[in-house]
Amino acid sequence: SEISKRMGFQIEERDDLVAAIAKLREGIDALNMDGRQRLVDAFHQVNGHFTSLFTALFGGGQAELRLTESDDPLDAGLEIYASPPGKRLGALSLMSGGEQALTATALIFAVFLSRPAPICVLDEVDAPLDDANVDRFCRLLEEMRTRTQTRFIIITHNAVTMSRMDRLFGVTMQERGVSKLVSVDLQAAERLVAA
Repeated sequence: SEISKRMGFQIEERDDLVAAIAKLREGIDALNMDGRQRLVDAFHQVNGHFTSLFTALFGGGQAELRLTESDDPLDAGLEIYASPPGKRLGALSLMSGGEQALTATALIFAVFLSRPAPICVLDEVDAPLDDANVDRFCRLLEEMRTRTQTRFIIITHNAVTMSRMDRLFGVTMQERGVSKLVSVDLQAAERLVAA
């Protein structure tokens, strides 16, 4: 009868939908499992880089990243625990501005080391640092450039940072509304002075 045919057709449609939903759920579960594994692998890699970069920047101390608030890495938060030399392990919020800046720099470079890019722009990351920490930052930049072959563009007003760069670019305004770009090759300037 017509009713049994329609009912049979609707049952088939329902079964197809149930099978499609099950297949989609399997796919989502597989993606989540793969995503969890990738996240955990990346977390361990970044944490390893972060720990060593922090120690290098601070001349000692210890730091680590921790996944928080969930057993599932896809739902977890991230906290930074750090102790510069002579201080106890604590949250980032308990550190001075300069210590926070160096710690954040270590984290940025730790992520960067996991997947280096050909170019990296850093905008006034040295602003809250004293001269000793600017020197540490510049040494780390030199190490990063050597390790990754990355070109770093540093935006800074710090004379110590400028003195450690290969080339300087400045923007001046001699007339109102007219900007001019000035470039200085510091290595060429040093050779010229030495001659």
